[in-house]
Amino acid sequence: MDENTIRLIEKEGAEALLDTGLSVPLKELHLPFCKKSIHLRVTMRRPTLAGQIRIAREWLAMGVTSEEMWHFSKEKEMRFLADHGKKISRMIAYTLCRGWISRHLFVGLTAWVVRNWMENKYLVSVIKKFVGLMGTDSFTDIIKSAEAVNPMKLRKSQKKKGS
Repeated sequence: MDENTIRLIEKEGAEALLDTGLSVPLKELHLPFCKKSIHLRVTMRRPTLAGQIRIAREWLAMGVTSEEMWHFSKEKEMRFLADHGKKISRMIAYTLCRGWISRHLFVGLTAWVVRNWMENKYLVSVIKKFVGLMGTDSFTDIIKSAEAVNPMKLRKSQKKKGS
């Protein structure tokens, strides 16, 4: 295969990984007279271009780079959450409400639910993960490891026999 074909396959793989999304816990409900609790989870997926533009505006308004976020101490992380918690919950809501109608009608309500129901430890880590999902650079390692276990490719032991 030539280099362009490999790049095209890697790009399609990254697109598929981005569209499957990132599942995060939202709320754990304890019902009376039930032994097991109910775990509510939501899946953050890459929004449409309009949603990505809104996320980018919110992100740039915060004035923090992705690199700085990964190196936050606990105190800086808490200060960041106190200063920008509303914007973070709105960014998460944009990834949950992907369509035009849901983005215009339900983003405020979804952001409120995220702020009030999602645990604090997930808010910053979810944004860190999703900022990595916005570009395809972070998936190159995943794609290379997936390429190693490609079911369509012959294994080392199968090359001699072809079976």
